[in-house]
Amino acid sequence: MREKLLGKSPEELKTIALEAGLPAFAGKQMAQWLYRKRVSDISEMTNLSRQGREVLSGKYEVGLALPLDVQTSADGTRKYLFPVDGDAANAVETVMIPDQDRKTLCVSSQAGCKMSCRFCMTGRQGFHGQLTAAGILSQFFGIEEAGELSNAVFMGMGEPLDNWEEVKRVIEVLTADWGLSWSPKRVTLSTIGVLPELRRFLDECKCHLAVSLHNPFPEERLQLMPVQKAWPLEEVIGLLRKYDFSGQRRVSFEYTVFDGWNNTKRHADGLLRLLKGLECRVNLIRFHRIPDFPFGPAPLEQMEAFRDRLSRGGITATIRASRGEDIFAACGLLAGKHNSL
Repeated sequence: MREKLLGKSPEELKTIALEAGLPAFAGKQMAQWLYRKRVSDISEMTNLSRQGREVLSGKYEVGLALPLDVQTSADGTRKYLFPVDGDAANAVETVMIPDQDRKTLCVSSQAGCKMSCRFCMTGRQGFHGQLTAAGILSQFFGIEEAGELSNAVFMGMGEPLDNWEEVKRVIEVLTADWGLSWSPKRVTLSTIGVLPELRRFLDECKCHLAVSLHNPFPEERLQLMPVQKAWPLEEVIGLLRKYDFSGQRRVSFEYTVFDGWNNTKRHADGLLRLLKGLECRVNLIRFHRIPDFPFGPAPLEQMEAFRDRLSRGGITATIRASRGEDIFAACGLLAGKHNSL
């Protein structure tokens, strides 16, 4: 199998160019072809010599994967299905969410997930492999709206910090001046709280952070989130308190609201105590029913009462609008399934 160029930096491309008998500056030219002009084949890099392109093509490919399927929701949300390393049976989903003048891409970083959260369809299917930087970038470059994207959230299939090296490469492409030149403020990474990779993210990256919390009480959180045993929430919060979120970088907490499990006054007050003094916001998410799960979604009025109690306690809280539920593109529903499978 040929090595993929997509995801490599200009310095790495420079080394590849020299090995192919091309001049050093060809590395920058290749980066422009990959990230600005977004070619799908080395033969399209026409300012490289024909001989150099032939040598490159013997060992490398661009590595751009195209979607196998696309579904469009009644609300305009679109869900794309991408093969993993050419394997249609092992596929991942990415979701494009339009909102007025914004188009946000919800990106997958793994095929399946190791974290096994009981309320998540991705977690239920187990782990099937890491995505390469090329596989993640294909989700940006391979969709119809590729040139219109305004934001990205690493909230699709998988745990981004469990694949940090490849995710970091992608974020570099998105934010570097030789890449897409996005501001880090346009990118949010969501994590369940994987230590020590969370510390690496905070030290090495300026993008926004979202932490999957869902219950402020450790023993209750452990019931649905096995990760609580490996990386306790209190340790995650303790680490976050060492960083400054009063400037451009923000931290938010994702809180899926289940009827009768985590939506009481006791839970709201527990959340206020847990997050006291931390510059943050809480995003309340409506639960989307999945088979063989004991809890259902909380009524809207209960979510509003929960939000208002947090707000009165000094924490900014919002209820996130559910998008794409009719095509199973909403939070917790991604499973990498092809319509025909």
